Amino acid sequence: MYHQGRSDIAARVDHEERRKQIAEALLRIAATEGLQSVSMRAVATEAGVSLRLVQYYFTTKQALVLDALARLGTQLQARMDRWVREAGPPPQPRSAITAILSSVLPTDEESRRITRIYAAYYVLVLGDSSLEEHATPQPALLEGFLAKQLRLAQDAGAVGPEKDPAMVAAGLMAMVNGLGSSVLGGQRTGEAALLVLHHHLDELFGPATPASDGS
Repeated sequence: MYHQGRSDIAARVDHEERRKQIAEALLRIAATEGLQSVSMRAVATEAGVSLRLVQYYFTTKQALVLDALARLGTQLQARMDRWVREAGPPPQPRSAITAILSSVLPTDEESRRITRIYAAYYVLVLGDSSLEEHATPQPALLEGFLAKQLRLAQDAGAVGPEKDPAMVAAGLMAMVNGLGSSVLGGQRTGEAALLVLHHHLDELFGPATPASDGS
């Protein structure tokens, strides 16, 4: 029984590693070529496995795309958590908001890859409305977190009481998404996008100090 249990665990680990291997191959293709024309065969080639194996783990391209996006969301969450930790313990509302939004902007190889893949996903959704119901929950969760931090900032007197936290959070997210697109499109650099972000945060919170901006 003990050996059987160990075998079952090993099998589950092996299956998860295979699924991860295939999903990561799709993410690599998405980062360079987009998702609209990618095929299961191309993913199999990129992953170094057979087409039959890809079809065994993912019966449809949609299932593979959604699994890969969930993994991408986990990677983005880990990046945001790391940036918040680096802002210093315990992070204050302003430093947490600054760290989160700064981590999302495409300013380095990791964030540019993540931004390109999400952009590829949104393009895919435009051509396949059936994917809309499976939209990644990351933006909604992020907006909720930002709104919570803004309410805490209001309680501390750092943000004016006339501000609607939910509306401000939505506006910040829209701005960062737009800035990310402008960086990918070559309109501005990642550093320039950060300057725009910090300008708007200064308008919201007041001029930053080294201790308050998380930098």
